[in-house]
Amino acid sequence: MTAVDCLRYLRIVLVLAGLACLALYPLMVFWPSGWAWHTGHSDYPLMIVGLYATLGVFLILAARDPLAHLSLIGFTVWSSAVHAGIMTVQAVTQPEQMGHLAGDVPALFIVAVALAVLTRRARSVA
Repeated sequence: MTAVDCLRYLRIVLVLAGLACLALYPLMVFWPSGWAWHTGHSDYPLMIVGLYATLGVFLILAARDPLAHLSLIGFTVWSSAVHAGIMTVQAVTQPEQMGHLAGDVPALFIVAVALAVLTRRARSVA
């Protein structure tokens, strides 16, 4: 894979991950068993949506020049992996949360792995 290809794929994944972050609220509304961790009233959803919407905007902006935003990408990789790991344990130990193993848990792991692999390749060929 050439440097141009690596950067192109990294840019695409950054935009897709950013859009996914921006789509969190609709996902929580339309597929709550895979994306919303609370039922009834809770302050949690608005807080998590605000954080992910902000991250989404910055990931999309980082797609312009990914190598200039390695710390943001690194944060996204590690925070996504840690978040998904914690949610995996919670989903496995709480039967009512098992739907997340088909929703937000794999989504976070996929984002983490894709960004980690593409960033490493882009850095090595740049």
